[in-house]
Parts: sequence; structure tokens; C-alpha cells
Amino acid sequence: MGSPQAPAARPPAGEPGGNAAFDEAARLRVALLRLGRLLRSIDAGSGLTPSELGVLAAVDRYGPLRPSDLARHQALNPTMLSRLLGRLVENGTVTRHEDPNDGRVALVSATPRGRELHQQLQAARAAALRQHLDQLPRAQQRAISAALPALEALAQLVGSNR
Repeated sequence: MGSPQAPAARPPAGEPGGNAAFDEAARLRVALLRLGRLLRSIDAGSGLTPSELGVLAAVDRYGPLRPSDLARHQALNPTMLSRLLGRLVENGTVTRHEDPNDGRVALVSATPRGRELHQQLQAARAAALRQHLDQLPRAQQRAISAALPALEALAQLVGSNR
């Protein structure tokens, strides 16, 4: 039996059979995946899962929050969020407490340890990206800066469609 053949490559954009919009989306996807790998490698040293880090970041940025609001924000089902919050409470990065305005409602907040961890990770991610950006020619650095508003709008659109 012969070895499997790789799928045929798509024709480049601008050539017959090419699709510029698809190619740009594919290139963006690959670039974001590579950048995501870099950032996840930094996060791996935190001892938290990506889901736990996402919850901690949201609680630190927007908290205190009701668990139901946090679940909606993170697009998590309440059962999964409850498990994540349990682990974050257990490791001392998040705390549950009573809403001072309504004792029937629970709120979650980042602890000082959780805020510190979140800030350390943000700084480490920014430093890693800056280190790589600094290796690019100035023209490419300016192009990335110019593209940031469009990338932020795309991220906002994706986040609001979850």
C-alpha cells in the first residue's frame, strides 16, 4: 500500500482558482495560532488551565461579578463555571462573597494573589510579544500598529457573536 498523498495546494490568490479572501483569512488564522502558542507557553507556568485563566482575567478586569454574569461573559455553562470557580477559590486566586446590596446574591472577586498573578501574566505576555515585535523591520511594526484597530474590531465582533 502506498503512502497517503498530501492534499493538493490551493492556487495562490490572484491566479485562476485562487480565492484572496480565503487566503487572507487562512493566513490570519495561522498567524493567530502561532501567537496563541507563544502566549499559552507563558501561561503554562501559571499552573492554571486556559479556562481558569480566562475566568480569572474576567473577574480581575470586571469584578466583582455574579457567577451568572461571568458565565454569560465567558460563554460557559453554569456547571462548568462552578467547577472552575471552585478550583480558583481553592488555589486562592478568586473569592466568593455575599453581595452587600442583596444578601441572596453571591459575587466573585479576584484576591490580591489572583490580581498579582493576572498582572504578572499580562506583563510576561506583553514582554514576549514586544521582544518579537522588536525583531521586525520598522515598516512591519508600523503596519501591525496600523492594523490594531481593525483586529480589535474583529475580536470584539467575534466575542459578541459567541
